Amino acid sequence: MRRHGNISSKIVGMRNLTITLAICLKKHNCSLELSFFHAREKGSNNPKEKLLGGLLASEFDEESCLSRYHHQSSLHKPSPYKPSKHLISKLRSYEKLHKRCGPGTESYKRATEKLGQDVYYNHVSNSGDECRYVLWMLPLSKLGLGNRILSMVSVFLYALLTDRIMLVADQRSDTSDLFCEPFPGTSWLLPLDSPLMDQLDSFNKEYSRSYGTMLKNHAINSTRIPSQLYLYLFHDYGDHDKMFFCEDNQMIIGKAPWLVVKSNQYFVPSLWLIPGFQTKLIRLFPQKDTVFHHLGRYLFHPTNQVWGMVTRSYTAYLSRADERLGIQVRVFEEEGASPPIKHVMDQIVACTQREKLLPEVDTRGSQVTTTEKPSKLKAVLVTSLTSGYSETLKSMYWEHPTSTGEVVVVHQPSQEANQQSDKKLHNRKTLAEMYLLSLTDKVVISASSTFGYVAQGIGGLKPWILYKPVNHTVPDPPCGRAISMEPCFHVPPVYGCKGKTGTNTGNIVPFVKHCEDRILGIKLVQVSR
Repeated sequence: MRRHGNISSKIVGMRNLTITLAICLKKHNCSLELSFFHAREKGSNNPKEKLLGGLLASEFDEESCLSRYHHQSSLHKPSPYKPSKHLISKLRSYEKLHKRCGPGTESYKRATEKLGQDVYYNHVSNSGDECRYVLWMLPLSKLGLGNRILSMVSVFLYALLTDRIMLVADQRSDTSDLFCEPFPGTSWLLPLDSPLMDQLDSFNKEYSRSYGTMLKNHAINSTRIPSQLYLYLFHDYGDHDKMFFCEDNQMIIGKAPWLVVKSNQYFVPSLWLIPGFQTKLIRLFPQKDTVFHHLGRYLFHPTNQVWGMVTRSYTAYLSRADERLGIQVRVFEEEGASPPIKHVMDQIVACTQREKLLPEVDTRGSQVTTTEKPSKLKAVLVTSLTSGYSETLKSMYWEHPTSTGEVVVVHQPSQEANQQSDKKLHNRKTLAEMYLLSLTDKVVISASSTFGYVAQGIGGLKPWILYKPVNHTVPDPPCGRAISMEPCFHVPPVYGCKGKTGTNTGNIVPFVKHCEDRILGIKLVQVSR
């Protein structure tokens, strides 16, 4: 039986190769077409690799979302980080729960009817019939795609830990423009006719049904829980909002059938500090610094339109290189500036050459590249709002030979000048560039950049971080290697849950440490045994 399957697979492969040959001969561009075909066919032969080690469900239609099964298998070497059997089992269980409780089901209809009622709960139903929800909402204020992705992963992990259904309130109507549906046979989008849709604009820091506000006003306790609770977990949240991360408060929050979360943070590390969640998390993620790597690759699959941008750029500029280096540059005070800021450019060069990521150039011109012996080709992918940094690198390696004899080519897919998070095309380009960065072999990112965090996490890359310059000078050292590939939670609570103040959240457990690029931030790390 297996032999017949192999023969069938080879016949299909030959048919696809014939079609590819015909197309590329017509285009007079066989090398690009055939190299991409070869990569796809080579990767797709291993079903387990295609499903990311069992992370993904197998029942999706491939053609409707090419990135889901072709991301890892066709463009990138397999991840060395394998999902645990407990995580795989939990994801399959979650998919069944979402299918039973998701939009359009009778369970969802019953749960929605409770939203308009001023009903209070004092216990969690044990019947198994009740569906509970956590709704991620997109703030009306401009929210960069990096922050958006990081906070969505955080909410999804919370849903897994609390057996809730995660839904997405898509006020901008662009979620389906960027991402394929992640769960088979159902949707994660909150229906437009939901009673919650009309209330989302009123959800703010001081909202009366906000958990922090109710706590401050003594309007909530363990015996009086409203049908819906609003959780404000934005960067400017207050002390009462931060009580979300305390176990006693989780027991109260857990009783509400509907939770609405407004967040722009990767708050995953603080979930590990809640004792009631810690045992579950250790089983799901025995390698603790792989949370975003696994959940990000499970949840987010670019639509075919975005994936086309990724594959075209990769095939044209990166696929034939012996080594690929990604450099992500974000300097917040320079939006709209065309020329590169000198100290930032100097820092990029100092970092990449000091860390042996890029070769030095021979300004004397003593090295001459010949065509007799093929030189090692190194492709550099630069992502930045401005073109100055890539143009300077391009000129440097065009005008001078390298000291090692390597050939360095530089590519920047776009330069948008300003962040335009409210525009669909801008977000498509941003997402495509995140995935292109994730496909490099090594990556350098700017300090505190959520764009960089997403790329490193999806790619399973431990980045080099460009430290924030002080007084417009190059820091010494200019950069350093991150201790893990996990994103940083920029503004964790700095308090103790039982009345203790000034608690150092980076010293509570050995696997949560302070971030390299944010002194008060915390991140997950893998501790050697």
